[in-house]
Amino acid sequence: MTGTNGHPDSEYVQAAALVSQPALYHKDLVNQHSVGPAMIHPSEAVAKGPSWRDLFEPGVKHALAVGVGLQILQQFAGINGVLYYTPQILEQAGVGVLLSNLGLSSASTSLLISGLTTLLMLPSIAVAMRLMDISGRRTLLLTTIPVLIVSLILLVFGSLVNLGSVVNASISTVSVVLYFCFFVMGFGPVPNILCAEIFPTRVRGLCIAICALTFWICDIIVTYTLPVMLKSVGLAGVFGMYAVVCVVSFVFVYLKVPETKGMPLEVISEFFAVGAKQAAAAKEN
Repeated sequence: MTGTNGHPDSEYVQAAALVSQPALYHKDLVNQHSVGPAMIHPSEAVAKGPSWRDLFEPGVKHALAVGVGLQILQQFAGINGVLYYTPQILEQAGVGVLLSNLGLSSASTSLLISGLTTLLMLPSIAVAMRLMDISGRRTLLLTTIPVLIVSLILLVFGSLVNLGSVVNASISTVSVVLYFCFFVMGFGPVPNILCAEIFPTRVRGLCIAICALTFWICDIIVTYTLPVMLKSVGLAGVFGMYAVVCVVSFVFVYLKVPETKGMPLEVISEFFAVGAKQAAAAKEN
């Protein structure tokens, strides 16, 4: 190879030649310079993707249970069903009386309040972005899920107890707004963030794909069953079931979801592996 001074035996190598070389050492360089086993050429490594057996390792299995569990509970808390059918839900709750003095019909009032609710979700997302790395993922879930439970209970209360059309409509409207805003602050983004953090590198892609598949299956189930449930059990029954799911979600997060704020991905993976080993040892004893 020609050196920078034009002599073929020069110990220096042109920068262009260095750039053209692969980032990892070639086999011949490994033999000549005794580079450690961590630096080998890709052709010498076994290029295998993750196998399904890797998912049954204790640490991976524990992390996958947390990720899939969060995705299931997130969807069955009812967010997408409520989001897709907000106008119908508000109309059934009788919110038309709130703006009847303006000459708006019940359907128009429901659409207007639904649009305003969507706009209020934007600052809530900004708050979530700020709090995510300040308070932490687990803390954000544990502080927002109780608000979801309260808002859903208020919706059930407003549907079952007749306090007057205006009062009932006001309770329903405030409850829906609270539900949406606090959902997008916590239970909306946090499960997806955790699913990107808790899995080991070698199976992260496969595990995230499983979590995404779970998300969409549950989303389809919730979306297409909500109209049927509204007709069969009514508004109070639907939101009562969602409230129960939120209670289960709070217990699940409290018992199973660790805090990952500021932790390197490798440390998080090791945390799950150690936790799984400790749980297995506890069962044996």
